[in-house]
Amino acid sequence: MDEKLLNVFGMPLEPCCYDPMTGYFRDGLCRTMAADTGTHVVCARVTTEFLTYSKERGNDLITPIPQWQFPGLKPGDQWCLCISRWIEAEKAGVAPPVVLEATHQKALEYTTLEKLVEYAWTTPSSKT
Repeated sequence: MDEKLLNVFGMPLEPCCYDPMTGYFRDGLCRTMAADTGTHVVCARVTTEFLTYSKERGNDLITPIPQWQFPGLKPGDQWCLCISRWIEAEKAGVAPPVVLEATHQKALEYTTLEKLVEYAWTTPSSKT
């Protein structure tokens, strides 16, 4: 398991979401290990456009799967995404905003901090 729980800024990794419970380990954190072939390290605030795109690409994140305790996602939910799917969505123009403080530093092995910052999600109250 990855013992370095640091975000893209090199600071302690913040939780992405507990409701719905996210993460490869379903512990609310976007952390990974070798067995996680999807590398679920991007904390994203999903959008309708992204959810539709992902479903069209074969990964339905909308439909609940009770036997996996998966409630299905709706726009505005935060979820740990596979870095490869986020990059694919970015190239297609539908990448969801990223919660940088909850995105694992391993994401920087696949994309740049500048690219992630370009998609940074900020709370409405923090925008001026």
